This record gives sequence, structure tokens and C-alpha cells, in this order.
Amino acid sequence: MAAQYWFNTRTRQVEAGDDPERARSNDLLGPYDTQEEASRALEIAAARTEAWDEEERADDEWRTGDPQASDWDSNPLND
Repeated sequence: MAAQYWFNTRTRQVEAGDDPERARSNDLLGPYDTQEEASRALEIAAARTEAWDEEERADDEWRTGDPQASDWDSNPLND
């Protein structure tokens, strides 16, 4: 089995999956296959989030026909 690596968002350190001292909390991003990839965890997460946001904007535009549909606020409590 290949080693796995995690990025600890609290300490900003890469942690090996086989390290008995590895954090076991919501502070971890991963697993990643390499230490280098884990060290770029925040960059990777930001790129994935942007891609998902863009996909959601495109879906909203396709569904409504309005390029600004993602700007709509359909919550009736927000006047």
C-alpha cells in the first residue's frame, strides 16, 4: 500500500498517514499520494472550489437562461 499524506490546516504541516502522531480531526485535508501534493493542499482545494462554483454558475445559467442567475437571492427573508 502506498503512503498517504495529509495537510494539517492548523499547523500548516504535511503529515504522513502512517505517523502515529498524525492529527485525527477536521484540521486535515487529504489524503494525497505525495508530500509535494499535500503541501499544495490549500491551492488544490481553492482550484477545486472555483471549478465547482463555475460549474454551478453554468448550470444555473443553462436552467434559467439568465447569465446572472447565480446572483439571484431566492430567500424570501432577504428583501
